[in-house]
This record gives sequence, C-alpha cells and structure tokens, in this order.
Amino acid sequence: MQFSLFTPTLLRVSDLTAHLRHVVEADDLMSDVWVQGEISNANRYASGHFYFSLKDENASMRCVMWKGQVARLPRLPREGEAVNAHGHVSVYDARGEVQLYVDKMELLGAGALWQEFEKLKTKLANEGLFDDARKRPLPKFPKRIGIVTSRSGAVIQDMRHILERRYPLPQVFLVNTAVQGADAPSQICAALKLVQKIPNLDVVILARGGGSIEDLWAFNDERVAHAICDSPVPVVCGVGHETDFTIADFCADLRAPTPTAAAQFCTPDQNELRANLLLFEQRLQRAMREQVVDARRRLIHDVNALHRASPHAQIANRKQRLDDLIRVATLHLQQRVTRQRVELASATRQLNTLNPFATLERGYAIVRKEKNIITDAAQVSANDVVNVRVREGEFIARVEQSPVSNL
Repeated sequence: MQFSLFTPTLLRVSDLTAHLRHVVEADDLMSDVWVQGEISNANRYASGHFYFSLKDENASMRCVMWKGQVARLPRLPREGEAVNAHGHVSVYDARGEVQLYVDKMELLGAGALWQEFEKLKTKLANEGLFDDARKRPLPKFPKRIGIVTSRSGAVIQDMRHILERRYPLPQVFLVNTAVQGADAPSQICAALKLVQKIPNLDVVILARGGGSIEDLWAFNDERVAHAICDSPVPVVCGVGHETDFTIADFCADLRAPTPTAAAQFCTPDQNELRANLLLFEQRLQRAMREQVVDARRRLIHDVNALHRASPHAQIANRKQRLDDLIRVATLHLQQRVTRQRVELASATRQLNTLNPFATLERGYAIVRKEKNIITDAAQVSANDVVNVRVREGEFIARVEQSPVSNL
C-alpha cells in the first residue's frame, strides 16, 4: 500500500484493519507467542469453537481456539482459571479487534480472582450462610415484588415483560443500584435495605445481566452476602447467565440461572392458572352433578320410606288387604254354597227316590192300621178298619175278608 508524503491519506475502515493485520502478522514475536493470564468471558459455541479473554490485573485480550485444538484439551478451563496459551496474534477485520488465536493451552489452576472467590465461599459456608435450613419458600401468589437492579439496563425491561406476561397482578417496585464497579457492593447493600422498607413486600429479586467474572464481582462481596441473608423476605438471585455462579447465588433463598428466570420463579403462569381453574370448574361441576344425583336418589328413597310408614299408606294397605280377604272369603263362600247346592241336589234326588209319596204318584197306596204301615196281608183280619193313603188324599176302608197268603 502506497502513502503520500504531502497529502493526507484517507483510508476505508477495511483498508486500515487489513493494514493492521499485515503489520501484526509480519511481526515475528506475534506469530509464535506464549501468553499467561486468567480465563474470562468464556463461551463455547455450538460449533465447538471456544471464545474467551485472557486478562491480568492491567489488561485483557480477546482469544479464540478452534474446535480441533479444543478437542485436544483435557478439559475446558473454568472462569478465573490461570493458563498459559500459545498461538499467534492477528486482527479480526469485522470488528477491528486484535485477537490471540490459540492452538495450545496449559492449565495452571485457579487465578487470583477465582482463589479469592473460593476462599470467601468457604468462609461463608462455614458461617452457615449457605445452609438449606435457612432458605425460605417463595410465596405462590405474590402481591408485591421488589427488584434491585440497574434501571438503565435491558434486564429490568426483560423482567417487566416476563412479569406482565405471566402474572400482571403484583405491584412491582424497582430500587436502582449500580451492578458493576467499586461502588456497586455498597449500593447493592443500601438498595436491599431500602427495598425492605416497602410495606407488605413478598419477595425481592436481585438481578444483573451476564458478564465476565470482573463484571459480576460486586455480587461476590461479603457485605452483599450478609445483606441478602439479613433480608426479612425471601431473596431470589438472578445474576449472569446459567453458567455464572456468585456468592450471592449461594446466599439467596433461591438461585435463578438468569434475571428473566428469576421473574418466572417468583410468579405463577396465568395461562396455567386459567387452565387449572377450568379443570377445577369441570371437576366441581361433575362433583355437584354427582351430589345432586345422589341427593335425589336418597330423597326418593326417603320419600318412599315415608310413604310406606305413613298412616294413609298403612290404611290404604289395610283396605286393600281387607278387600283381598273379603274377595277370598266371598270366593270360598261361593264355592261352599255351590258345593252344598250340589250336595243338596244329590240328597234331594236320593230323597225323591226313597220318598214313599213318590210311589203314590205312580198309583200305589199306603195302608196303615192304626199307626202301623201294613206291609204284609197277615197283619190285618176281616172287619179291620184301615187307613188308605193315595196320591190325592186318604180314605177309611174295611177289610171284607181275611187275606189269603201268597203262595
């Protein structure tokens, strides 16, 4: 590239970054270098590439390690861990950033910040600040929610959107505080004390977006840890991304992986509540219908029992029973009368057959001497007076001569 000595050179951004890359890559030191520092802002993409920063107390540099080199590592370094990284330095044109392209890495153990974090974590754990026994459950249906975060960040807007979408009923109170920098720990402590003065507060959300270990260091402060534990209401900590852990997370009553997740944990889902209400309504209606059916069945049973026990029912039953008895007695009487009539007719026929007067009807006569019926001629003598009974009356006769015996 040619530059004029007498006229100013006007470069496009891409020309400048290309020149910087050429200068950096032409330097022998930059083409084969070992750099020592602590891992920060580590992020492995779905592609397998590993993006991070190397830092010390005075400076930080962006780094990238491609998937093939990452596969040769025994493990990925943790946030704050000290490493020796080998590679070459170049310029990433798209952002104009100087980057270290790492091809080898030696793990040296925890860095200074990480060691400080572990030391404080051990101290507070021994003091009982992380004990599960002191963790309090969150209210199921909060009416007042306090949020301690920066009003200028996108975090509060995201949380408000989640709260309005999920459960818009609670009152939300924002207490502004710095969430990064040297003054942040004292401001966070003051904000936690201030939010606790809100009457009838149900829960507090302590929130901040993601960042490096340095960005989140305010939440690794011992003063903040004690302020969280001293809160009279439950505290939900939603600081950083899912892989970020701070001392505040261990002290809080509940740790959320992100600020928006903290808003979700503190509120029920209105859609789920509506679905549950509909289900409960259906169950209640079904239970009421079953109770009505059962009550109707029992009422019918009781009414029938009352009818059966009623004097009117008993009288009606006795009347019917009496009618049945009369009917049976009448039937028996009729049958008896019929039978006796048959017997009478038979006896009458027999009597008619044996009736002496019936013989008179055929022209015969009954002869009596005094009171005795003459059945043998030897019973009378000549000149005996006898009474002769014929069909139509009777008369007196005298015997003219002595009867002659039959031969």
